[in-house]
Amino acid sequence: MEIRLLGPVEVWAGDVRLEIGSAKPRLVLAVLAASPGTLVPVEVLMDRVWGDELPGRPTASLYPYLSKLRRVLEPAGIEIVRRSGGYLCDVAAGDVDVARFRERVRVAKESDQFAAIELLDEALALWRGQPLADLSGDWVDSFRATLSQERLAGWLGLARHRERAGSLDLIAEELLALTEDYPLSEPLAGYVLSALALAGRRAEALDHYAGLRERLAEELGVEPGHELSELHTALLRNAPDALAPPREAAPAVPRQLPAVARPFVGRAEHLKRLDELADTVGSGDDGAAVVAAITGPGGIGKTTLAVHWAHQAAARFPEGQLYLNLRGFDPLGTPMPPSEAVRGVLEALGQPTQEIPAGLEARAALFRSLIAGRRVLVLLDNARDAEQVRPMLPGAGGCLVVVTSRNALTGLVAERGAEPVRLDPFAAADAWALLQARLTEERLAAEPAAVADLLRPCGGLPLALAVVAGRAAQHPTRPLAELAGELASPRRLDAFDTDDPRTTIRAVFDSSYDALEPEAQRTFRLLGLHPGPDISASAAASLTGNACVHTALRQLEAAHLVTVQDGRYGMHDLVRVYAAELAESDPERTVATRRLLDHYLWGSYSSEQLLVPHRTPPALVPPPVQPGVRPDEPADLEAAMAWFGAERLVLLNLTSATDLDAVVIQFSDTFGTFLWHQRMFDDWITVENLALAAAERLGDQAAATMARKGLGRAYIGLGSYPEAARQLDAALEIARGSGDQVSMAGCHQTIAALHERQRDYAAARHHAEQAHELHTRLGDEPSRASSLNQIGWFSALLGEYAAAVSACKAAIAIAAEIGKGRTLAAAWDSLGYAYHHSGDHAHAIDAYRHALAGWRVTGDQHFVADTLTHLGDALEDAGEHAEARRTWRQALDTLAGFAGPAATEARSALAERLAVHPAR
Repeated sequence: MEIRLLGPVEVWAGDVRLEIGSAKPRLVLAVLAASPGTLVPVEVLMDRVWGDELPGRPTASLYPYLSKLRRVLEPAGIEIVRRSGGYLCDVAAGDVDVARFRERVRVAKESDQFAAIELLDEALALWRGQPLADLSGDWVDSFRATLSQERLAGWLGLARHRERAGSLDLIAEELLALTEDYPLSEPLAGYVLSALALAGRRAEALDHYAGLRERLAEELGVEPGHELSELHTALLRNAPDALAPPREAAPAVPRQLPAVARPFVGRAEHLKRLDELADTVGSGDDGAAVVAAITGPGGIGKTTLAVHWAHQAAARFPEGQLYLNLRGFDPLGTPMPPSEAVRGVLEALGQPTQEIPAGLEARAALFRSLIAGRRVLVLLDNARDAEQVRPMLPGAGGCLVVVTSRNALTGLVAERGAEPVRLDPFAAADAWALLQARLTEERLAAEPAAVADLLRPCGGLPLALAVVAGRAAQHPTRPLAELAGELASPRRLDAFDTDDPRTTIRAVFDSSYDALEPEAQRTFRLLGLHPGPDISASAAASLTGNACVHTALRQLEAAHLVTVQDGRYGMHDLVRVYAAELAESDPERTVATRRLLDHYLWGSYSSEQLLVPHRTPPALVPPPVQPGVRPDEPADLEAAMAWFGAERLVLLNLTSATDLDAVVIQFSDTFGTFLWHQRMFDDWITVENLALAAAERLGDQAAATMARKGLGRAYIGLGSYPEAARQLDAALEIARGSGDQVSMAGCHQTIAALHERQRDYAAARHHAEQAHELHTRLGDEPSRASSLNQIGWFSALLGEYAAAVSACKAAIAIAAEIGKGRTLAAAWDSLGYAYHHSGDHAHAIDAYRHALAGWRVTGDQHFVADTLTHLGDALEDAGEHAEARRTWRQALDTLAGFAGPAATEARSALAERLAVHPAR
C-alpha cells in the first residue's frame, strides 16, 4: 500500500490504484498524508483545503470528504482517525512517498559516498512529476515550492557525490533535463557543464553556458557567478581542470552573533521554547524552515533573549549563524530596506559583491539557493514588520529563523506558521535577581524599602531595571533611597536617561511612537489622559471622538504599546507616563478630557438607574455629552453591575484625579451606590471624602449632606460606629439648617440603621418613625414604604410582632404597587421575621421565600445571604432540619465574596448554627 504525492495524488494497494474521488477529497488526503501519523488541527485542515474561500459551514462541508476517504481507504488498511482537535492519517511514514523521499535524503547526509548515491537515487526516483499535480490552492503552491527546493537540494547532493566518485557523466542527461525546472540555478549549471564535459560533449556545455548567461541577464540583470565563469573559461581553453569544478571548496561559514549582554536573568520558559523549536528543525513533514517570532514592547529584552539563546544553540547550527540588525525601530537610523538586508546575508554567505543581483526578488532567490540544504541559524533582529523579513526566509528545512520585533508580526505567524514567543515584563523574583546581579547583597539588604521603591516604577521592564541597576552601580556610596526619589517624580522618565538613545527609555518609546500612523499616534497621546488601569474600546471611542478607534487600537496592540485582556486595553506604567507626557502638549487635551468624563458620568448614571429605579432623592443628572461621546448604556441590572465592576478602578482614579468639583460630586452620587451594594466600604469612604471636600469648596449644602450621609453608612458597614454617628449628626444638622426635608428623612433612616447595629432598637424605631413622618408629609411613597419597613423590622426586634406585621404589610402593599423591588424584598423579609418569632412558621417560610425571590431579582447577594439565614432558622424551628442545613450552607456560600465586620459576624453565626445543629 502506498500514498503518492510526488505527482498526481494517488493511492495504490498492491497493483491496484484506488479511486479516491474528485479534487477536494484528494486535497484532504494530501494535507493529512503530508504529515503521516501526525494530528492536523481542524482549523489548519480547513485553511489548507479552502484558504480564504471557506464555505458557510466548513466543518459540515469537510465531513463528506472524510467519509468518502474512509470508505475507500479503510479496506486497504489506511485509517483517517478523528482525535481531539483534529484528524490524522494513521499510516506509516514509509507508505507515503514524500516522507520516504525526505527520510532517504536525511539518511544520505549521514552516510558514506556510495551509500549516499544509492539513497539519493532511490529518493529522486520517487518523483513522478509535479507534486500534487492535479490540485491547486495556496497551501498546494506553498507545499509544492518547498518540495521543489528539496528536490533541487537532493539532485545537487547526488551530483556532488557522483563527481567525487568519478561517475558524474552518468547523470548528464538527467541534470540537463533538470535545468528546465531550475533554469537560474548556478550550482546546477556548474554540474551540468562538468557532466557534459566529462561525457565528451564540450560544445553542448558551452552552448548551455551561453543560454544560462542570456537568461540571467534578461531575468535578473546579472552575469554568471565567478566560479561558473572560471569553469566556462576552462572549457573554452579545453583545460583539464574543466572536469573539476571548484565547488569542492567549503562554503563560507558565517559566525555573526553579537556579544551576549550580561547579566542575563529569567526567561527560563522562553529559552525552553526556543530549544524545543530548534529540536524540530529538519524534522517537520512540510520541509519548511522553522521560524520563531520573539515580540514585545521596546525595552522588554527581545534582543537580549535572542542573542543569549543563539550563543547557547550555536553548536546545533554548524554551517553558520547569521545576524542582522534590521533597524526597524532604531532611534538613530531608518529601517534597513529588505534589498539591503538580503545583500548583507548574501555577503555573509560568501557571495562576491559583484555577483549579487540588483533586484530584491533575485537576491531573495539567490539567498534561498545558497542556504538550501544547510543547517544555519538566522537571527533577524529589530524587524519593523513581516514585509521586511519575508525575503530572508529560507525556502526549505534545515534552518531556524529567529525574528525579534516590537510588531506582533501577525502576518508572519499566519502565513509562515511562525511560532510566537511573546515577552512580558519580569515577575518580581526576576526583577530582584537582575538588581542582585549588579549590586551587592549588603547594599540591597541595607535598604529594603528603597529597593522596593526602585523596583515598583520599573514595572518589570528589563531595560528600565538595567538602567536603574547601572546608575546605582556607578555610585556605590549613594543611598538607594535618593535614586528611588528620582523615580517617584512626575517626570520619572528623566531618571531613565542614559545619554544613549538606544538605552534611554524615552527614546526607545519615541521610536515605537514614530512608527505609528497619524491616527494611531493621536489615539496613543489621548490615552495618556486616561487614569488607568485599563480602558474599554467604547471609552476609547469617546475619548478620541472616533467611532472607528478599533483600527488605531489594533495598531497600538501590534506595536506592543497597549496590551489587551478581556476586551480592555492596558499600558505598562512607564508607557502610560510617556503617553501622559505627550498628552500634556496635545491641543485636544481639554476637549478630550471632557469627552472622557462625559463617557463615565453617563455610564455611571445609566447603570445606577438600573440599580435603584425609584431612588429618593433622584440621582444627579450629568450635563449633556460633548459631540463624539458614546456612553455605555447597560440593558439590565446584571449588565449594570458588570459595567461598574469593570470600571471600578477607573472611576476611583478619575474621581481622585479630576479637579472639577461638580464631577466628583456626581461620581460619588452614582458610583457610591454600587460601592454600597458591593460592601466596598473603604473605596466608598475614599469617594465620599473627595465629594465632601468638593462640596465644601463649592458651598453646596445638599452635596455636603449627601457625602456625610454616605460616609456614615460606610462607617456603619465597617463597624466604626462613633465615626458613623459623627458624620450622620453633622449631615442631619446641615439638612435641618437648609430646610432640606428629603435629606433630613434620609439621615433619620441611616441613623436608625446605626442604632440597630448598636442594638438600640427603640432609638432605631424612633428615627424610622421620624423619617416616615417626613416621607408622608412630602408625599414620597417609595420612601414611605422604606420607612414603614424599618418601623416593622424594629418593632419585630422589640418583640412587638402584631405592630411589625401591620407595618410590614403596609410597606409590601405600597412597594408592590409602585414596583420598588428592594423595599418589597426587604419588607417580605421583615414580615417573615415577625411571623417566625411569633411562632407562625408556615407564614414565615412563605414570606422569606418571597423575599429571597425578590433579592435574587435585584442582585443584592448580601441580602440574599441574610434572608437565607432567616429562612434556615424558620425551617429548623418548623422541624425541617435537612432543608434548614442546606439553606444555611447556601447562605454561607453566598457570603464567601464579602468582607467587613458584618459579613464576618454573619459567617460566624452560620458556622455556629451548623455546628449546633448537626445533620440528623
